[in-house]
Amino acid sequence: MRLGGAASGSQSSLREGNRSLVVEAIQRFGGLTQVELVGATGLSAATVSSIVKELQTAGLVDTRTTIRSGRRAQLVRLASRTGLVAGVLIGHRQLRVALGDIAHDIVAEQVLPLPDEHRVDTSLDRAALLVVELAERAGASLDEVLAIGVGLPAPVEPGTGMITVPGIMRGWDGIHIVHVMSKRLAKPVVVENDANLGALAESRFGAARGYRDSLYVRASYGIGAGIVISGQVHRGFAGTAGEIGHVQVDPQGAICRCGSRGCLDTVVGAGALLEPLRASHGSLALRDVVQMANDGDPGCRQVIADAGAAIGSVVASLAVAVNPQCVAVGGELAETGEVLIGPMRDAIRRRVLLNQIAPLEVLPAELGQRAEVLGAIALALEAAEIPLDAAETPPAAGEGADGGTQEDGDDHGVAERR
Repeated sequence: MRLGGAASGSQSSLREGNRSLVVEAIQRFGGLTQVELVGATGLSAATVSSIVKELQTAGLVDTRTTIRSGRRAQLVRLASRTGLVAGVLIGHRQLRVALGDIAHDIVAEQVLPLPDEHRVDTSLDRAALLVVELAERAGASLDEVLAIGVGLPAPVEPGTGMITVPGIMRGWDGIHIVHVMSKRLAKPVVVENDANLGALAESRFGAARGYRDSLYVRASYGIGAGIVISGQVHRGFAGTAGEIGHVQVDPQGAICRCGSRGCLDTVVGAGALLEPLRASHGSLALRDVVQMANDGDPGCRQVIADAGAAIGSVVASLAVAVNPQCVAVGGELAETGEVLIGPMRDAIRRRVLLNQIAPLEVLPAELGQRAEVLGAIALALEAAEIPLDAAETPPAAGEGADGGTQEDGDDHGVAERR
């Protein structure tokens, strides 16, 4: 009996694993024929056919006729639920666009590299074209996309999407991004700072859910923080709340993009992290440093640990002022786990007032590299007047909430789920 039960459990686990492979492949590409699903998953045609029927019966996928190589075929796609919205994240070196439904489930997604100091017109054109392309991949039309949420690595004025501090993104100053994207797509557009979007997503669906007051720290090519007070993102006047990357930490330091001297970004931003490694490691990208730190390289681990301590010192001052219940740490550097977060936690706890009733928790964010784009989708749903609590919570990173393994690195293709 026990052997039979174990075998049955094993088969059930295998079946569930195969279902996940099929769903992930459909989600990754927006829609595939059954023949394409066989190639994408490595499963047999019979297994794919059986799983597609199960998913269709459960209302998780639907099919429509398409043409492949001159022949009619059935395109399998995730079932959309009363309209779609788009989330667009424009980073310093990467563009991520995702299409989501009212359950905050991502039905199609793509990540593209961007050149350093990319042009505003080209980047916004790429983003608009990807929204249209992803809608087509998901078997929908642009008419079914209700709104677009856009995230930028800079403080923005929410009504216009204009960057409020000159120099943060060279060439983007004075651009009315809401107007530009609305004109391109003829849809409502909302624009927000990327760390604020991460804070929104983590507080609703991730590590900070269940906490009324929290901070989200985004550590990547630059450093930013999002502040959540009483469950609401606090943007401050003109959207500059949480811009910890521009807190001065070295009065004699380098000039920052913002024009000030010795900002945190000049000490722990990508350029500052890579420079000390150049003599010993040669030319590296930030993605290389993260990977090598995770592989145990002592030099890479040291620069990331030093960055964690420096970030923690600044976050501690913010925590004293805001008194949050937790700090969730995300962004590319957070993929090193305790290498970054351990020194950061130590620095925060040394400087924050001891609270015997509710000690401050410093936690890894749960939504991975999808945190900001999930926040953009949530913001777009609000713009479309669909409440955030209208549907189920999206999965955490370990259950498929994070596609790529980098923020602004070398991921040139469709983001894959873990």
